[in-house]
Amino acid sequence: MNFEYPMTITSCEEGGYFVQFVDIEEAFTQGESIEECVFNAAEVLSAILECRLENNDEIPEPSKGDYEYKVPPTASIQAALLIRATRQDKTIAEVARALNTSWPAAQRLENPKHSPTLRQLERAVNALGKRLVLSVTD
Repeated sequence: MNFEYPMTITSCEEGGYFVQFVDIEEAFTQGESIEECVFNAAEVLSAILECRLENNDEIPEPSKGDYEYKVPPTASIQAALLIRATRQDKTIAEVARALNTSWPAAQRLENPKHSPTLRQLERAVNALGKRLVLSVTD
């Protein structure tokens, strides 16, 4: 799963740029340069996705397509999104039983403030019948 969310960057008449995410309408920011926009966008995206995770709100998958600009949220939010997406219709209690752990411990896997270790993440994904594959991109 790739959690890079596409965004548009448009120049403003008064200077600078405006950023709007394709999939998350409340996620927007601005910057004086493209580099500043990309940095600000990653922070805004991470904050909004963290709020959505905390409130158990719907989180759309990133749109596919050939977008010029895409950014991922922080690694801890990506880990929480990965567990949430992987467990699909399974309850937290079912995940806890599969991991032979407590319900609160399983619930923390989807909380970006309690980032799982790679070992915990791999165990959780394996217990859900998936395989963890890591990658690094530019």
